[in-house]
Amino acid sequence: MKISKKDALMWFRFFAELPDDEEMLPNQQEIAYATFYQIERAVSARREKMMAEIPGLKCLEGRTYYVGKEEDFPRGCKSCLLGSGLSAVRKTNKCNLNCPFCYDFGEMDMQPPIGEGLWEIGGSRFYEDDIDLLLKIQKKPTGIAYVYLEPFMEIEKYYGVIKKFRDAGVHQHMYTNGTLCTEENLKALGEAGLDELRFNLGASRCADKVIASMKTAKKYIPKVGIETPMTPDFFEKFMAKKDMILDTGVDFINCAELHLNDNNIGNYEGENLYISRLGYLSPIWSRDLTLQFMKQAAEETWPLVVHDCSNRTKFARNLHLQSQEKGTFGASGYGCEFAKMPYEAFLPVLMDENFSFVDEEPLPFGYNPGDIVL
Repeated sequence: MKISKKDALMWFRFFAELPDDEEMLPNQQEIAYATFYQIERAVSARREKMMAEIPGLKCLEGRTYYVGKEEDFPRGCKSCLLGSGLSAVRKTNKCNLNCPFCYDFGEMDMQPPIGEGLWEIGGSRFYEDDIDLLLKIQKKPTGIAYVYLEPFMEIEKYYGVIKKFRDAGVHQHMYTNGTLCTEENLKALGEAGLDELRFNLGASRCADKVIASMKTAKKYIPKVGIETPMTPDFFEKFMAKKDMILDTGVDFINCAELHLNDNNIGNYEGENLYISRLGYLSPIWSRDLTLQFMKQAAEETWPLVVHDCSNRTKFARNLHLQSQEKGTFGASGYGCEFAKMPYEAFLPVLMDENFSFVDEEPLPFGYNPGDIVL
């Protein structure tokens, strides 16, 4: 069903008014899915043209796109996409910032603690001494990532755990907004054995202090990069300080396609959104900006890798992780993060006169408001 934009808008206005407890009929679900496909199809057609204009665009074993030298592609991402998956190590349930793109926006003070003296790995709780036991019993992962929320809130607790995984030969990377970095704690991280430090530069809006900390981090940590959800604000701030940022010597930039959930979607009200494979819901401009960013990096031969960490990449990541866990063929943890689809959030793109579907057809009998829908 190649539903027209006009018909899609009519129906989505109706869907947006439905009570939360009212189930949609099968024909109505078909209309919703056809609309999502038409939006995604139009977005994909435009992006194919954009990608064709990026010099030297490369693909990592069919999983994700990037520009730059393959040997510089971050090992943490290779662990996620090609290795045994992304094994998250969690400790800190607090953050000193409140970013509009954060998945925990509005609930930052309600994040449950991991537990005094404890670490969460694979959904289980461990004391630091238990990690030796874990590494003896289970097959060690190709890589782990320190996530949730801002580790530098209590960075001194991390050094011992990092040393244990370093001694076991496990690649380790950590995420930070960079605002609490000092020469002392960055040096301590390097001495402990951290392999990669990833700065969410968009969290500080490309603050000079954080840019300086990235340069300091390069003195002590083998690989330093930027990983930030791509937004218009980050794109603008980065370009204004591009030379200063590239001068830090960072090794890679992961441009994450911003995806939304119940917590942060309100911060992007009125934006044109799309949903990828009925899974992640994102502003259309996020990956569009990434492709513009990559094109400029390739044309100007920036001395680093720029990685298109898109919804498609997340889809590939989840397929790969399920294969590592011996899941059934086609199994994936990728899916929609909304319990109830926010149909009202798609009204702006359907009302946008500058956004067109690739092609359209009239609704068949049974799918118009005046028809009997069985």
